[in-house]
Parts: sequence; structure tokens; C-alpha cells
Amino acid sequence: MMILVTGGSGSGKSAFAEDCVIACGEMSRVYIATMYPFDEESRKRVKRHRDMRFGKGFETVECYTGLSGVKVPEGCTVLLECMSNLVANEFFREDGARENTEEEILKGIQNLIAQAENLIVVTNEIFSEAASYEGETEAYQRVLGKVNQRLGKMADSVVEVVYGIPVYHKKGGDFHEKSVEQL
Repeated sequence: MMILVTGGSGSGKSAFAEDCVIACGEMSRVYIATMYPFDEESRKRVKRHRDMRFGKGFETVECYTGLSGVKVPEGCTVLLECMSNLVANEFFREDGARENTEEEILKGIQNLIAQAENLIVVTNEIFSEAASYEGETEAYQRVLGKVNQRLGKMADSVVEVVYGIPVYHKKGGDFHEKSVEQL
């Protein structure tokens, strides 16, 4: 089963996604970390997320590019955080897929789906900002939008977290009925 979790910065989407993983049961848990810690602010964010996961049984795999090559234990639950970072890495980094970012990301998601029993993907809602961008930033936003749309179609459930409250845009699978409503 696949769940796509979205929301704005500070919305509570990470905590909700971790709760989804816990609700999947005692199977192996893998956290795929996509944020490259390039400055003090990003290092603080990485530390905050590690602290949130502490004691929850996650194995952390750092993956900045090349998701299609990641191996996880068969039948595990995977939390991939965050798609917007992964898209940025693939789009902007020298070792990234660049103009083939969308295809590379989707190939990586298919790779995870083939191995894991459950996949929870966190992404960011960046499209309601008042700011307008040009050039590479606008191109990045277009790619992220396309990736998010494709993931939304693939996902069994799509949840937007607003001020810590999950809003379901798509409900599917037994997981939702049994577990997510209890969160």
C-alpha cells in the first residue's frame, strides 16, 4: 500500500507520516532521508527529524539521488521524506538525473513498491505560495508538480496535513479503514 502525505512547512505532515508507519505494525521500518545537509539550518532540520524518530525502530538510509538503486528489506514499511528534497537533488545536483528527474523519481518509487509492503511518501505543498519564480526554480516547481500528480494517482491514499489535522483527498485500502482513522 502507498500513502502520499503532503502539507505546508510546519503542518505536522512528518509526525503524521511517522504515525502511519507505526500503525502498519511491528514489521521492519526504513526511513529514506533525502535532505542533503549542506548548511547549519539543514543540519538542524535533520537532527530534529532524527530526534522525532528516536526509539521508533527505524533504520535510516540516506538517499540524495538514485532512488532506483535503493534496497530495502522485503515486506518492510518505508517512509520516504521528503519528495521535494529528492526532486531538488535530482534536478540541481551534478550527480542527479537533471532533465530526466521525473522519470528517475518514478522508477525509484516503483523500485520501493516492488520491495516494501507499505510505502509512505512525504512531499511539500509549495504551490500555494504568493511568490512567483522564474528560470530553474520555476522549472523545478513544474517537475515537482508533475511528480506529485503521478504519485497521487499511484497512491492508495492522499492526505494533506493542515495545522496537524489530516484531510483525506483520496482514501483507499484496508490500511485507512483499520489504522489511519485511529491516529
